[in-house]
Amino acid sequence: MAAGVYSSPFHFARQFSRGTGESPVSLRRRVLLERACWQLGTGATVTEVAFAAGYDTVEGFSRAFTRAFGHPPSATPPPAGRAPRWLPAANGIHFHPPMSLWVEGEPKGRSDMDPTALLLHHDLDDTRLLLKAATGLSEEQYRCSRAGATTVLPWDGPEESIAAVLDHLIRTKESWLASIDGADTPAHGGDDIPALLARLDEVGPRWLDTVREIDRRGGWGDTLIDALCDPPESFLLGSVIAHVLTYSAYRRQQVRYWIRGDAAADDAVGWGDPIEWLRKRD
Repeated sequence: MAAGVYSSPFHFARQFSRGTGESPVSLRRRVLLERACWQLGTGATVTEVAFAAGYDTVEGFSRAFTRAFGHPPSATPPPAGRAPRWLPAANGIHFHPPMSLWVEGEPKGRSDMDPTALLLHHDLDDTRLLLKAATGLSEEQYRCSRAGATTVLPWDGPEESIAAVLDHLIRTKESWLASIDGADTPAHGGDDIPALLARLDEVGPRWLDTVREIDRRGGWGDTLIDALCDPPESFLLGSVIAHVLTYSAYRRQQVRYWIRGDAAADDAVGWGDPIEWLRKRD
């Protein structure tokens, strides 16, 4: 590309970065990951997509994809038809299927290091970590009523066991997505560990896609009329996301405290610190 504009690679990269907010390598990598997400959603295999995106190994592609989208390639759902799977980009340049680019007129989006983006990804990753740590518990430890258990939100009822709290961590996102999408109240899935992991794999990508789309169009102040409430209530979308993240953090720490007490699992569950999570992720 530098040769095409009669420039040295150094000066080309500097001018390109100044004009777009991304280095040539970073922009190309991001756009190819957006294309990979679309290809996976249409049924392509992880191996095919990894090599088409220029990665030497499937493992390297999987790590890069998971860091970018917050879920592994194998958990990519089919296209929802509502929101493109775009990653944050200050320049508004994105992949547009099947083989084009889309440039937003007024680019919006968040840096990968924006606190909201970090909290969203940390919430999903930390929930998965706790689910995997809970596999080391007996059935009695997993479902027994705990001293000091509380009712986190009155409409959710008591959450007296690890199973109940983990279920509500995922159920909250399922319910709010149904409200945002105008869908019916979702059926209540299973609360054993394999079922909860499967539910997290399904709801996690949809949750991230929905928040990205709200952010992309600057819709934090939009009003949601939640017809699933009786009577219907109205909420600002920004307050909905803040609500979910607030109570999710509380529930995750409650589960962490109980698991640590049962299994002496400090190493397995950590402390739920986003700083430590980001260091390990990177």
